Amino acid sequence: MGLCKDCFRGVTHEGTPQGKWEKIGGVDCYVVTPPVDYSKDKLLADDFAANGFKTIIPDYFNGDYVPADAMHGKNFDGSAWLKRHGPAQIQPPLDNVISALKLQGVTIFGAAGYCMGARYALNLAFKNIISVAVCSHPSLIKVPSDFEIYKSTSKAPLLINSCTIDEWFPPHAQEKADEVMRSFKPGYKREYWEGCTHGFAVRGDMSDSKVKAGKEGAFNAAVAWFRAKL
Repeated sequence: MGLCKDCFRGVTHEGTPQGKWEKIGGVDCYVVTPPVDYSKDKLLADDFAANGFKTIIPDYFNGDYVPADAMHGKNFDGSAWLKRHGPAQIQPPLDNVISALKLQGVTIFGAAGYCMGARYALNLAFKNIISVAVCSHPSLIKVPSDFEIYKSTSKAPLLINSCTIDEWFPPHAQEKADEVMRSFKPGYKREYWEGCTHGFAVRGDMSDSKVKAGKEGAFNAAVAWFRAKL
């Protein structure tokens, strides 16, 4: 199954990115460092950094990004794009970045995965490479098997930001995940954002009051989870 139509649809957000591009482990990464006194994905990273977390977005698409106008209805072959970005292409850059950061002295990692990024956050948690995971409107996951694996192998507390309309993680799958993870000792929580659609936490329409509440609420929930669990 490929990604759903909402994986490539959304609203462009305004703002000036505050980070910079660096090579880490041979991989281009957008890096934002928190202040000393305390494009949309970049702006999201900036927000995490503003809350005290050094934030890195590895370019595991190797420059082959979904064009911005695809969000506004331009004809785009998402299936062909996805075939170019499977585990064989995405996992190695992630592993390289993490290995390089460890050599720099980083010892604790948290991961926030949005859409297909949630797939790789789960993979890292399975191996206990990360200490905390946050997944928002996850895609490319299998329910209940991924959560059964998570519960049996991972020690990373897991937060999920879910929503009303989501082909990949619909309400019945959300309930099944809750059923599996309910007694997960490290910690499990699922937030539900009423009236939101897959992609809301990154590309939501901020003129819609429910979507605005969902996007901001999902971010605040992620920050609170990291602060409590990292």
